[in-house]
Amino acid sequence: MARHDGRGNDQLREIRFTRGFTNNAQGSVLVEFGQTRVLCTAMYEDSVPHWKRASNMGKPEGERSGWLTAEYSMLPSSTNTRKSRDRSGKVDGRSVEIQRLIGRSLRAVIDLKQVGERTIWLDCDVIQADGGTRTASITGAYVALWDCLLKMKEDGKLNYWPLIDSVAAVSVGIVEGRPVLDLDYKEDFAAETDMNVVMTGKGNFIELQGTAEERAFPREQLNELIDLAANGINQLTEKQTDLLK
Repeated sequence: MARHDGRGNDQLREIRFTRGFTNNAQGSVLVEFGQTRVLCTAMYEDSVPHWKRASNMGKPEGERSGWLTAEYSMLPSSTNTRKSRDRSGKVDGRSVEIQRLIGRSLRAVIDLKQVGERTIWLDCDVIQADGGTRTASITGAYVALWDCLLKMKEDGKLNYWPLIDSVAAVSVGIVEGRPVLDLDYKEDFAAETDMNVVMTGKGNFIELQGTAEERAFPREQLNELIDLAANGINQLTEKQTDLLK
């Protein structure tokens, strides 16, 4: 049985990347997973947080590492009902959890010693949400990070290329008893099981977030979901690679 949008169970939504979407950031991309649209930007600064500077103290220059961090937010009009802005430094728990996930995912594929004592900021702002905003953010943030690093190389900030792998993410779930790939909001809302998977281009796992929404699921179904996600991430990695050639 076809899904509500006509896709096969193992089919991604239409994926689009628009590089250089903004002018001021060293790296920027508009990433679209179907109707989900996220602006991902990457910028660097020649300083690190106080705690990182303290941990670098006394180390030779080549051993001092930089830092990479992420922030995530949803614009007020990104959903059907207006979402209030985060104000006065207060960020809702979901946004905190997602931005930590983005940061962990990108730090897993970069050698921060090659960045030197610099901080790379990744900002993921959801323009329109239709499910999979965190997976789109991770996948797009990698592209923005790549372009930021290219700019750092041009500026003479890098001696060696710091990326050791690529990273992408996708959602999978059980909807109407069937494992499906890349859930939109309608499917996510109705899912019996929902999972987000983050993997490297070499096929290694960074994070799995899985929840049984209605009933527990067996190990065999978990394996099926992981295989489905791995296939989807392979497709996303190919798209990233073609884009960044």
